[in-house]
Amino acid sequence: MDIVERVRDNFSQSIETKIAAADSLPQVIAQAGQLMVQCLIDGHKILCCGNGGSAADAQHFSAEMLNRYIAERPNLPAIALTTDSSTITSIANDYHYDEVFSRQLKALGKAGDILLAITTSGNSRNIVKAIEAAHDRQVNVVCLSGKDGGDVAFILNEHDIEIRVPADATPRIQETHGLIIHSLCDLIDHSLFGH
Repeated sequence: MDIVERVRDNFSQSIETKIAAADSLPQVIAQAGQLMVQCLIDGHKILCCGNGGSAADAQHFSAEMLNRYIAERPNLPAIALTTDSSTITSIANDYHYDEVFSRQLKALGKAGDILLAITTSGNSRNIVKAIEAAHDRQVNVVCLSGKDGGDVAFILNEHDIEIRVPADATPRIQETHGLIIHSLCDLIDHSLFGH
């Protein structure tokens, strides 16, 4: 396969993954959007976390809330737990990297908030611990995952929502997570402001 064909193949795989997701995920994405809308109406906030590319996705969602998605509208409360390097490194150094999100969530999370946890594999220990901390604080969880859901699939409760991309390849899962995030932003804006 030459390099042009390789690029074309990446596009094809991404399109196929999104088609599979479009067939299986709209209902659960809509449910997650409604949960987030109610959270914001009730005066609560959305806390976001992930590792690597998923950290970038968490920050992307938070930026869309704090600033705007497409149309002008009031700012919405969201915090990316991935951005404070002093906090993250102090927790990792004094305790363990597994706790970099859970310790922040214990300080910042309040009952009625939402944790947007993003993990392609579902096996990241710091995401598992963040979800456990969310449950302890009565914070609802929306989890973007992939593959078989991993460890998080076993700890989510009946109030949580898992949006699992039907794919095994990490790049395809991440690309679809980006579309899901934009869909959530669109649902929030449309529901709250009619955009």
